[in-house]
Amino acid sequence: MALLRQEADPSEAGLDGKALERLDRHLAQYVGEGRLPGFLLAVSRGGRVAHLTTYGLRDIAAGLPVEADTLYRIYSMTKPVTSVAALILMEEGRLGLDDPVAEHLPAFADQRVYTGGSGADLTTRPVEQPVLVRHLMTHTAGLTFAFYRCHPVDALYREAGLDSAVLPGSDLAGTVEAYARLPLQFEPGTQWNYSVATNVLGRIIEVVSGRPLDEFLAERVFRPLGMPDAGFQVNGEQAARLAELYGDADGGGIEPIAGLPLSGRPRFLSGSGGMVATAYDVHRFSEMLRRRGELDGVRLLAPETVDLMTRNHLPGGADLRTFGSRPAHDEPGNDGVGFGLGVSVVVDPSRTQAPGGLGTYGWSGVATTTFWVDPAHDVSVQFLTQLRPRKSLKLYPGLKRLVHEAITN
Repeated sequence: MALLRQEADPSEAGLDGKALERLDRHLAQYVGEGRLPGFLLAVSRGGRVAHLTTYGLRDIAAGLPVEADTLYRIYSMTKPVTSVAALILMEEGRLGLDDPVAEHLPAFADQRVYTGGSGADLTTRPVEQPVLVRHLMTHTAGLTFAFYRCHPVDALYREAGLDSAVLPGSDLAGTVEAYARLPLQFEPGTQWNYSVATNVLGRIIEVVSGRPLDEFLAERVFRPLGMPDAGFQVNGEQAARLAELYGDADGGGIEPIAGLPLSGRPRFLSGSGGMVATAYDVHRFSEMLRRRGELDGVRLLAPETVDLMTRNHLPGGADLRTFGSRPAHDEPGNDGVGFGLGVSVVVDPSRTQAPGGLGTYGWSGVATTTFWVDPAHDVSVQFLTQLRPRKSLKLYPGLKRLVHEAITN
């Protein structure tokens, strides 16, 4: 069984052991206060795991502890994986960043963009430029999520039955066609709006490769990188290791909630948020990125391609707050953070909520999972738990600050 293990003493890796203990205590408070069930934290330096903590429970009712081989629903941390798959096809000359999406998905031809009004009085016009593949990867396509509830186009998504970004009873192809029938929130390339775009990218991967998304990812990403538990479903042995998913209880504390159905192959293969993985799987993926496309002699992407992926692509070096579609993204946590091809990228460390090096990249999932790579300090971090809170725990700024304080050289 593939297990993430500590490989180096913190002091050998240029990390302060006492600072890391302080970090563990800080995170353990969330468990002690009943705000998290448990967690796994891994801090690596130069690719070697120098700090690994498992704490609390993966299943409170059953009294099962968090262990190194625990499986997690990583939700939106699926997006960087799907983006890497698209980049593989680009290196093979089968897909291009500036390909119109309609070239691969004809339903996206003749798209329209919102101009005003709402409900029956909503008005649109033809787009001035088509949605491109790069717009999907940078979330500048004009697509959205139904749950934002801050724009008339969001309401159209709800009316179309896309409350959870999935057309009920449909597969990826049918759901993406439902997206295509709706107007864009803004002209492609003019704003940033975190959205269903990576599901569209996943469907393009299927069309271009001629393979279902889960099969393509298994063949071209998971097996080459040695990610044995990563995928879109769990077998019987894996089910015993899957962490229970929790949400906020009405009376305080947390309680189990329904998560992704994983017992069989899902009809809807979500490139945006359908994956499960262990800490070992996430470490292997982030290590490939840290090593600029190569791991253990297997090269998935060229170094220049990873550099392109992890560079800010927002126009003029903008960050998510200034370029974001307000009010959905007008949050302090978006200051100083831009966006690459499927990952966030720190463009101004002095303006971010937490310290970190210029060029730090990564992404998070809705169940309070996150990973990041800090090239300036050669540090990689992952934090895994299973909680979908109604409001953000504001956990990440403290986590990042305390990791940064542990770096001694």
